[in-house]
Amino acid sequence: MAKFSGEQAAAIAAIQQVVNRWGRELDTNGGLTLVEADVLTEDCRYHIGGEWREGRDATARYYRARWDRLQAGGGVPVIRMLFSNHCVSFTAEDRAEVTLLLQSFARVGDPPFIGHCDPSAVADVNIECRREADGHWRIARYEGRHIFERDQVPSRGR
Repeated sequence: MAKFSGEQAAAIAAIQQVVNRWGRELDTNGGLTLVEADVLTEDCRYHIGGEWREGRDATARYYRARWDRLQAGGGVPVIRMLFSNHCVSFTAEDRAEVTLLLQSFARVGDPPFIGHCDPSAVADVNIECRREADGHWRIARYEGRHIFERDQVPSRGR
């Protein structure tokens, strides 16, 4: 059983909130306003697209390039991520490890989508959050490992 102090319980709520804000940013804006969302540390390490990105700005550049590539290749899919099995473990007073299961759905077109839509991916995610000098928790490291992956994102009518 987990036992947390009142301060740790408040920190867990803040950590889950920053993770949820990060996911909402990716879902609603494709990561294009990730810097403005203020959910990543300036020096974050972020593993995506098969490699590590060093820093918040490098991560933002990845999402911009991804957006441009998807637009040029047939359209940016509508994406929605679902998180489950959140676990938070404190590694220091101002650091916490978060593990969760991420299930994402993606489809090109205009919602609402009618009919069946399988998940596009299921991933085990490890996140390190850090409370910074301003008292806010932010993501300092992100790494997801796909367990299941659909071979392509369907477009409307498929």
